[in-house]
Amino acid sequence: MQKAAVLTKTKEYPRVQEIEIEPLREDEVQVEQIETGICYRDILTMEGFMPRLVLPIVPGHEISGTVRKVGPKVTKFKVGDRVTSLIYVPCGVCEYCRSGRENLCRDKKTFGESMNGAYRKYINIPEISLVKVPQNVSPEAAAIAACVTGMVVQALDVVGGLREGQTLLITGAGGGVGSHAVQIGKALGATVIAETSSEWKSEGIRKAGADFVVSGSDFSKKVKEISKEGVDIVLETVGSPTFMDGFRSLKFGGRVVVVGNVDVNPVSLPLGNLILKGNSIAGSVSSTKKSVEKALKLSSEGKITPVVGKVYSLEEVGEAYRAMKNRELFGKAYIKF
Repeated sequence: MQKAAVLTKTKEYPRVQEIEIEPLREDEVQVEQIETGICYRDILTMEGFMPRLVLPIVPGHEISGTVRKVGPKVTKFKVGDRVTSLIYVPCGVCEYCRSGRENLCRDKKTFGESMNGAYRKYINIPEISLVKVPQNVSPEAAAIAACVTGMVVQALDVVGGLREGQTLLITGAGGGVGSHAVQIGKALGATVIAETSSEWKSEGIRKAGADFVVSGSDFSKKVKEISKEGVDIVLETVGSPTFMDGFRSLKFGGRVVVVGNVDVNPVSLPLGNLILKGNSIAGSVSSTKKSVEKALKLSSEGKITPVVGKVYSLEEVGEAYRAMKNRELFGKAYIKF
């Protein structure tokens, strides 16, 4: 038996209870977790926004730990290896999985939504989802390598095609995704303009490496004053509240990449701009193993440092959810086991 935080109803915080340690399957590795990250997606899951949610469930998908046991069919991992995991288990056989785009797999199962997740010390993970962690990478950096830093690498490097010397605007730069996106944008050689609606977070955003910080309504005017022609890429991490200002901040040929939110609210988009200015909009979903490995490499090289908002015990998971829901933290929340 082990303690786990379990979500039994939407609109209620997870509660700690005793659950069985699941038997290990042939293709699985049992991971003893050191820390797990709490993602804003977990809050949205609690609120009932995830259509594939199965209840009751152990939430969480940001995994960091050490291999404790291996199944007989596991070939690439051994006891003692430090590992993290994709936030999902892909099918491994579809056209997307075969072409290295497993993040688009339609049959994937997601930790904390359609299968039990990371809010527990011991978790069994199929080998297909695991990624080795360099020894000099912290547990905090490992935990966010798939859902935060790997997801941002996927969005900026793969989907956005961000190149050295370009200008990047990040909305919601004070959040768990945005604060790390600032560092990744700098690591990829961009000039970074960071937007936040919480001015008290500005100092922390600058410390993360932002070249400029803007806030307030109609921030596109401030962005244009800084960038003159506009920005090459907008990393949209907030959704409808900031989308149009971000879109208006684009230069000719610029692109908005939407990531890290599941905002269902519509926006009114002037379609003519897509043609007359050659702008484009793209969505980026989760991360692939390649993106996770690149994020871990950047962490190993000291180019990404986890922005730790607060570390909680498992029993404090409700307090962590409350703080995140009220946007009281700068950076990431973690559960330490």
